[in-house]
Amino acid sequence: MLESTRSEFSSRVRTLLDDLDAASGAAVGDAAALLLASVEADGIVHVAGAGHSLAMVFETFYRAGGLAAVRPIWDPGVFPLDHAVRSTRVERRAGVGRAVVEAAAPAPPDVAVVFSTSGRNPYPVEVAAECAARGVPVVAVTSARAAEGAAARTATTLADHASIVLDTRVPPGDVVHPAAGPRTAAVSTILAAYAWSRVLAALDDLAAERGVELPRWTSANVPGGDEVNIALLERYRHRIPELTGDA
Repeated sequence: MLESTRSEFSSRVRTLLDDLDAASGAAVGDAAALLLASVEADGIVHVAGAGHSLAMVFETFYRAGGLAAVRPIWDPGVFPLDHAVRSTRVERRAGVGRAVVEAAAPAPPDVAVVFSTSGRNPYPVEVAAECAARGVPVVAVTSARAAEGAAARTATTLADHASIVLDTRVPPGDVVHPAAGPRTAAVSTILAAYAWSRVLAALDDLAAERGVELPRWTSANVPGGDEVNIALLERYRHRIPELTGDA
C-alpha cells in the first residue's frame, strides 16, 4: 500500500513538472535573458512573496549558487511563523504591497520576481503593479489553474502585471493526494523551486555564451567560499541592506 502511494504521488509530481516544462519552457529562457540584462547593467533583482511563497524568497536570497544581486522585499506582517492568522489578513489588506515597493524604490535596470501560487490576493498583485508602474519589468511565478480556481480579491491578477509569466501548473487548492479527492501533499514549493532553478540554469548557460561572469554566492562550507562571499557582500551590502542587517 505504501509503495503504491509513493509511486502514484511521484507520478503526479513528475507529470506536473512535465506540464510546467511544456507551459513555461519559452518563458524560462525569456526570464533568464531579462535577469542577465539587469545584472549586466548593475541592476538588482527584487523578490517578493507572502505566506508560504516566502519560502521561494528564501530560495532566491543569499543561497549557494544563487545570484548575489537579489534583494528580498516584504512586510513583516506577511511572515507566518510568528503569527500565521495575521499573515493571511495582511496579504489580503489593500495598500501593504504598494507600501513595500515604495520603501524599496526599485528602478530600471532593476527587475522584480513575484511568487504567488494563486496571484489573486492584494499583496502580490500590488507589488507587481507598483513595480511595473515604475518601469521595472516583473517576472510572475504563479499558476493559471490556481488563479482560475481562487477567490477573486482583486480586479486583476499577478500575471496581468507581468512581462513574463512562469506558469507552475499548481492545481487549485495546491494539494495532490489522494488522486480521487486531494487533501494533502502541497506541491507549490516543489514546482516554484524547480521553475526558479530552471531559470538559474538557463541564466548560467546564457551568461557563459556571452562571456559574462555572474555574481553568485558560493557555499560557505567549501574551500574559498567565505572569500568569494565577502567580496560579494562588499559589492552589494549598501544596495541590499538585508545582507548585513542594516535594513
